[in-house]
Amino acid sequence: MPTFDVVSEVDVVDVKHAVENASRELNNRFDFRNVEASFDLKELVVTIKAEGGDFQLQQMEDMLRAAMVKRNVDPKAIKIDEKDIHRGKSFSRIVRFQQGLDTLLSKKIVKLIKEKKLKVQASIQGEKVRVTGKKRDDLQSVIAMLRAEELDQALQFDNFRD
Repeated sequence: MPTFDVVSEVDVVDVKHAVENASRELNNRFDFRNVEASFDLKELVVTIKAEGGDFQLQQMEDMLRAAMVKRNVDPKAIKIDEKDIHRGKSFSRIVRFQQGLDTLLSKKIVKLIKEKKLKVQASIQGEKVRVTGKKRDDLQSVIAMLRAEELDQALQFDNFRD
């Protein structure tokens, strides 16, 4: 029976390279000369630090997003903390990369698949959703439907087996 898994993962190496590319761009930008600004990556958490405040943090966030797109990391994979941290004249913002599907999103995916009334079964298995069906075409229509949906997290489709 054909199956595939719906997962949400980011490649750690690509994230590291994206952060390094954003740091290089930061060093070359004229509007960041003589300003304390940096990107720090630790275990899929990026800390963006700048002196100038919200405007510079937003500029740095845009640099990081552009670097991620160049490295084929989906921008939906990041979650930015609402509050900025303010210490003296330094501002910082926390950016987290999401790994795995949480239970609410998994249940929502299973519900979407069941609403389409396709001849497939979806089951939650830890941080992924396994979809099983008799025909390959049914599975491909599930993939197309999930790609068309506006979900707030990046999805990948793994382990496609006939």
